[in-house]
Amino acid sequence: MPSFDVVSRLDHQEIDNAIGNATREITTRYDFKGSNTSIEKKENSIVVLTDDEMKAGQVNDMLVTHFVRRKVDPLCLKKKELEKAGGNKIKQIYDLIEGIDQSICKKLIADVKSSKIKVQVKINGNELRVDGKKKDDLQSVIQLIESSNIGIPIQFINFRD
Repeated sequence: MPSFDVVSRLDHQEIDNAIGNATREITTRYDFKGSNTSIEKKENSIVVLTDDEMKAGQVNDMLVTHFVRRKVDPLCLKKKELEKAGGNKIKQIYDLIEGIDQSICKKLIADVKSSKIKVQVKINGNELRVDGKKKDDLQSVIQLIESSNIGIPIQFINFRD
């Protein structure tokens, strides 16, 4: 029976590369000359320390640009509120979203069931497994999920006949 998995996974090596490229760009850009701006990756977050809100916005644009260049979906970045840090600095934290939340899983299952496509969808932890009798049904489920705009990056893996 044909099946595939719907997952949301991150390539942490590519994220590290994108952060490294953005850090190198900060050191060479004229508008960051004399500023003490840093980008640091922690467990499941990215912390940006900079001088003011304008530079924080520019670093945000740089991160998104370098994520796209490294083929990492920028939807995995969830921006939090700006915080004051010590020494007249501003701290911006980005959460890295990995895995599909239960509420999003249930919404996707409801969308598939309401479409009347003859497949079965099961939740496996933070990913979905879709089983069906025909490949065409599975491909229409993929199109349905891609068009649903759930706000997180999604990959389709383990396609089996």
